[in-house]
Amino acid sequence: MQFKELIAQETNNICEQLSSYEDRHTPFKELFLTKDTINFGPIKLLDRASIAMRAVVLFLTVLTIYFFSTLDYQSIDVLKGFTDTFVNFKTMFLNPYAQRFTLGEAFYNVVVTLGLAFLTTLIGGIVALLLGLLAAQNLAPKQVTNLIKGFVAIIRAVPTILWVLIFAVAAGLGSAAAIIGMSFHSISYLTKAYSESFEDLDRSVIEALMASGANWWQIVFQAVIPSSVTYLLSWTFLRFEINFANAVAMGAAAGAGGIGFDLFMAGGFYFDLREVGFITYLIIAIAIALEVFSTNIKGKLQKSI
Repeated sequence: MQFKELIAQETNNICEQLSSYEDRHTPFKELFLTKDTINFGPIKLLDRASIAMRAVVLFLTVLTIYFFSTLDYQSIDVLKGFTDTFVNFKTMFLNPYAQRFTLGEAFYNVVVTLGLAFLTTLIGGIVALLLGLLAAQNLAPKQVTNLIKGFVAIIRAVPTILWVLIFAVAAGLGSAAAIIGMSFHSISYLTKAYSESFEDLDRSVIEALMASGANWWQIVFQAVIPSSVTYLLSWTFLRFEINFANAVAMGAAAGAGGIGFDLFMAGGFYFDLREVGFITYLIIAIAIALEVFSTNIKGKLQKSI
């Protein structure tokens, strides 16, 4: 209590000193403080969530500091590392060249990678649409939504490459394992995204349809999906871009083919930095084209709605 009174007294003294200035007709007149504008309310204690969050941040900070303190910096030549990196970047991006395949073959491999991304996104979107409806709290019982959300959260916590390797045990390395693993992860990702989009729908609309005698399927197809179609497309296009990047990685890690396998061979087996730069430029161009295409489609859809 004494500390609170001391703070209030010091603040009152500061306000009185500020009010003693003669030039009070300035554009910043409204910024002058008075003792009536200061509220010394009760100090709020931290809740359990805030304490847990701060504890996690503190633990990660200490762990990071410990990790960097154990590194042996004496064996690292920082200047040589920066020099070699600059030379490699210069070779990759200023002198791109492909000598093992033609531009037509490169385009074919890009189409294979795009096909892999499109197929996994299509499978994931169809399955996730049904699971997302069952995972939305305003459309399904709480027990069902909690079960589905918990299941997809576990799937989403495992990286895509691990799912591909898990399914590769049964299907073998190749496009089959890549399609199954990427679709598996896409389903979990889109289920969460779709369910949250459905939950944003106004509850009064659903209650009005239920009062008029509409069944569950009529509510879904007449109110839920039409109101959420722009969000569904946005999440689907985003996942398609993610699957394209994953398809490039799966071409190298799981032998799924496509431009990713060429990138793996150029960066590892043949070690041709110029070819790596050429493939990198090609992947960036395709990614930009996908972004422009998705933006145009979403813009036209929003105008039509």
